[in-house]
Amino acid sequence: MSNETNKTNGSEKDPFEQTIEAAEGIFPVDEHEEEVLEDGKPVRHRGVFLLPNALTTAAVFCGYYAVISGMNAQFETAAIAIFFAMIFDGLDGRVARLTNTTSEFGVQYDSLSDMCSFGIAPALVSYSWATHSLGKVGLAATFIYVACAAIRLARFNTMVGVEDKNYFTGLPSPAAAALVAGMVWFGYDAETSFAVQVIAAVVTAFAGLAMITNLKYNSFKTLDLKGRVPIRKIVLLVVIFVVVAMNPALALLVIFAGYALSGPITRLLKRN
Repeated sequence: MSNETNKTNGSEKDPFEQTIEAAEGIFPVDEHEEEVLEDGKPVRHRGVFLLPNALTTAAVFCGYYAVISGMNAQFETAAIAIFFAMIFDGLDGRVARLTNTTSEFGVQYDSLSDMCSFGIAPALVSYSWATHSLGKVGLAATFIYVACAAIRLARFNTMVGVEDKNYFTGLPSPAAAALVAGMVWFGYDAETSFAVQVIAAVVTAFAGLAMITNLKYNSFKTLDLKGRVPIRKIVLLVVIFVVVAMNPALALLVIFAGYALSGPITRLLKRN
């Protein structure tokens, strides 16, 4: 009798589907439905893709953990957590494209994740580390960063498919977060003198303002990762890994500071 009730159009329901149906009556959460085109016809699918959204969730957790660590004065851990958020953020989109599991839900979830991990977290970590000692000035510097990150992400979402894929308009939020996190990681055990507090406020505000400028930053999307390269480039890559491993805080700070400055330097060179 039970087998007959579990049949739909002559086929038995999957046990997982039965569990989901049972859970729907217990948990008051609406199932997500998304309309997509298949063979030119609109089709509604329930649920979300697991793997890319799991990676996005990992990025959200890293941003949240960075905030908690900063509140507990564990600044090195907080900075490292932001860099881990960058890794997960870079993976989720690539995994979604490789596995053909891209979705509008994933796009919006990723944007909210970026706001948490690369907008709120770096500002709060910077504030907890040094800029809070400047009072309203420190508060203003970190709020500038948060507000600019929100504007940057909103602008990016509205320019999808319009912007040149070879360049980002404005400093990308992960790079801005890496600049702030690299600064905190490099100086987390230093005495937060007045000079350090001012530098932290200036760097944080600069990272924020750079996100909303019209400066062009290389997206590196034209790199051919599948093609052949000379051996010397592999050797150079090995050297870079060694340098980063020797002093990751300083190396990452220099790398992302250089990237953040590449926008205004390129603009100045073009004018001349």
